[in-house]
Amino acid sequence: MAATHPKAPTAQRLAQGCWSAFWDYETPKVIVVRNRRLGVVYRAVQLLILLYFVWYVFIVQKSYQDSETGPESSIITKVKGITQSEHKVWDVEEYVKPPEGGSVFSIITRIEVTPFQTLGACPESIRVPNTTCHLDADCTAGELDMLGNGLRTGRCVPYYHGEAKTCEVSGWCPVEDGAAVSHFLGKMAPNFTILIKNSIHYPKFQFSKGNIAHREDDYLRRCTFDQGFDPYCPIFRLGFIVEQAGENFTELAHRGGVIGVIINWDCDLDLPSSHCNPKYSFRRLDPKHVPASSGYNFRFAKYYRVNSTTTRTLIKAYGIRIDVIVHGQAGKFSLIPTIINLATALTSIGVGSFLCDWILLTFMNKNKVYSHKKFDKIADTPDRCVGQGLPSSESPLQDSTPTDPKGLAQL
Repeated sequence: MAATHPKAPTAQRLAQGCWSAFWDYETPKVIVVRNRRLGVVYRAVQLLILLYFVWYVFIVQKSYQDSETGPESSIITKVKGITQSEHKVWDVEEYVKPPEGGSVFSIITRIEVTPFQTLGACPESIRVPNTTCHLDADCTAGELDMLGNGLRTGRCVPYYHGEAKTCEVSGWCPVEDGAAVSHFLGKMAPNFTILIKNSIHYPKFQFSKGNIAHREDDYLRRCTFDQGFDPYCPIFRLGFIVEQAGENFTELAHRGGVIGVIINWDCDLDLPSSHCNPKYSFRRLDPKHVPASSGYNFRFAKYYRVNSTTTRTLIKAYGIRIDVIVHGQAGKFSLIPTIINLATALTSIGVGSFLCDWILLTFMNKNKVYSHKKFDKIADTPDRCVGQGLPSSESPLQDSTPTDPKGLAQL
């Protein structure tokens, strides 16, 4: 048993050495390195970081503010104007769909009309795939084509015009392709006026505002929109909207398309409310360069009775669809984001020290001298120095690294 006693202190010292990593404390050591190029790099990095936070973070991004995106919004629209086709005068009730005045509506500029359709049997449209035939055997009775206009009767009949034959169908006759007549409504459409009434609310800041001036006179009856001189008169000419979107009105009226009216409310609530103004922009939203899906059209029908027979007029309408889109962001000074961004800025300035330390330790000729001067190991008691590569007789605060007689003068 006596032979085991000398091992106890050794085991205890080893255990203390293993746990010393958890007891050590590291503190920065300031060393002045007289190197002009390195000093210029260090100050340049600090200046760039400072400019980034001052100019971009605080001035451009306004990161000292608490912000809210996506305002609550309401939109009311109203179209006015009349136009004329070959044989008819059209008013708002006929060419605006839907008539409720919401944020999405269509202004019809061209129609293809199939009048006097009744339920019966007639030739299928030649545009439907696999509908041409020569004999009745080419048509299967009871077959229903999802791209067609009715249920096939099994007969092969002459087409509406020409020498072709198509399979007969039971449905609304004549089908659209056989008797459609085109009417252009876009002659006076550029002069249509569109009122866009918009109100927004930022609930976080309890801020509300609208895009119409608060005036008691008949202001809206005689004004039109001008971003510079009259931004609170949201009455737009249809031709102006299409022009601002970079489109040709005649081409758009014939094929149809979708135009977005974007209202942007970016408000700095540290300033008076008069500085919070709507900004309007216009652009085309549908893919006009894709032939398979270019243009915009839709169908609807008007029903009536003739001699106790249900009759309808089918209308394929081409038009300009207007989508009113509202977005924005409001900001107001808040102490919490200001403190967070200031702390981030002060912490980021230390990147310059990290970069210069890396250059000194990696690329400088005297990098070993710098390493010896920068990193020191100090033991808190003489006993703990034993077993860590230091004589027990050394002072507890003595530098463990030999002093470089030349110092850092050669760096």
